[in-house]
Amino acid sequence: MSIRFATVAAVCVLASVGTAPLAFSEPAPAPADPAIVPVSAPLPPEGAVPSAAPGILDTPDGWHLEVVGTNETQLPVAPLTTAISSREYLIAGTFTGKITGGGKTKLTGGTLEAGEQIGCGIISDEVEINPGASFTPGIGIPFTGNATAGFGVSLQGKVYLKPGTVTSVALDKKSFKGSSTRVSITGVRVKTDQCAGQSFIRSYATLTASTDNTDDVVTYIGVTKAV
Repeated sequence: MSIRFATVAAVCVLASVGTAPLAFSEPAPAPADPAIVPVSAPLPPEGAVPSAAPGILDTPDGWHLEVVGTNETQLPVAPLTTAISSREYLIAGTFTGKITGGGKTKLTGGTLEAGEQIGCGIISDEVEINPGASFTPGIGIPFTGNATAGFGVSLQGKVYLKPGTVTSVALDKKSFKGSSTRVSITGVRVKTDQCAGQSFIRSYATLTASTDNTDDVVTYIGVTKAV
């Protein structure tokens, strides 16, 4: 009788254990993949390039000059001349200059020039075309009494190359009074010709601070882009 009671008790214990709710922990969230850009993030403009470090100059008389470039784009486009030796780009960017500090001289203003520098590895200097003609007589074998002749016309071309050069294209130069200035460029096309090799492009902005008897000059040089 006691054995049967023990069996029934064991069954009851198992039943109560089986009906107890099971607790599961929530899975840890997967780490964010840095290569995945959120859908809401705006895409960079076509031809966007990173900006370089600002140009900084501390003058002997106590002024601090700084010139920076932001929001730059350099988009290669087909040249309007359709010449294979031409390089043309669509340019945009914002260039800002400011003068701070407690200089012992009085500022009278200054200028800010912004533009692009285009470098070409090889320049095609001259092209020379030399026409030529040829005449070749002949006799058929076996000899039949008939003579033969051949005529030919040819053209020989020569391209003279020389080391590459850098072309600076000033897009704007702003004179200002006070201690700050800005030049914004959008949708401007720049071009260089006679380029037979790989080309390179970078922006520049030159800030000049003037007093009655001094000029202090500092230049921002953008990141070089190979095309």
